[in-house]
Amino acid sequence: MKDDRKKLWEPSEDWIKNANITRFIEFVNREYGQNIKGGKDLHKFSVDKIEDFWDAMWKFSDIIASKPYDKVVEDLSVFPGTKWFPGARLNFAENLLKYKDNQLAFIFQGETKVTKQMTYAELNKTVARLAKSLKELGIKVGDRVVSYIPNLIETPIAMLAATAIGATWASCGAELQPSAVIDRFGQIEPKVMFTVDGYFYRGKEFNIINNAKAVIDAIPSIEKVVVVSYISQNKPDISTISNAVHWDDFISKDEEPALKFEQLPFDHPLYVMFSSGTTGAPKCLVQSAGGVLINHLKELILSTDVKRSDVINYITAPSWMMV
Repeated sequence: MKDDRKKLWEPSEDWIKNANITRFIEFVNREYGQNIKGGKDLHKFSVDKIEDFWDAMWKFSDIIASKPYDKVVEDLSVFPGTKWFPGARLNFAENLLKYKDNQLAFIFQGETKVTKQMTYAELNKTVARLAKSLKELGIKVGDRVVSYIPNLIETPIAMLAATAIGATWASCGAELQPSAVIDRFGQIEPKVMFTVDGYFYRGKEFNIINNAKAVIDAIPSIEKVVVVSYISQNKPDISTISNAVHWDDFISKDEEPALKFEQLPFDHPLYVMFSSGTTGAPKCLVQSAGGVLINHLKELILSTDVKRSDVINYITAPSWMMV
């Protein structure tokens, strides 16, 4: 029977030549004495030579670490439960903020059609200012900082500032009802929550000040609430929320404060994610700083072929993890 199927797309020779995965294969062949010729060979190498694959991924992606690892993995026969890259000391945010130039880091466009942009230079300065404010508040390594907020530029800035000083991050999208947020954040006893006056969806405006208040009232561990203005033309009234402050009033007025990135073990808790809660209370899923970092680099560099000149977009709320 005749096969009339046609390929939807096939990479050109130039595309293959300049692909990140091509350079990675060349690197592995040169440094690890392999003869990998394509994707199937690379997959076999990653399964048969697990330690070499992840060692190569660390080196190829230029992970920043103040202390190198003693070995790639302690004992592959202990799974789950073994330790990866023991001895290494690093910071997740420092690796994401390695560029400090005027290339765009973020492009934001909401339903209001208002577009905002931020360069890497601006991002580094803003993260440093917010990190200084969090430290002055007393946030330290291991404290939990959370957000009840949509995907605004301020959202990843808050995450980067928190993780830069060693705090652990968790997030819920602004579309969740207070009970769902309380079910999640109530388990991890956060000290700071970032929230927003509201959000837009399908042309409608949703004010969540009262929702944020309900969350704060139910979680006594929260000592400070930082409110971003999004739907309001001016600063919204936040007087009903205990210990609340506007973002512009909270972030340090120091335009270029020094930022010291806390150097932490590979398995330091970076994120607390949550199951959907469809079969009982949401379950906490703790993700390590090093594990998230190296796996994201693998996916973006090798699987997605992302380069600095590219733009990548995920259409989702901060309640969900995208893979």
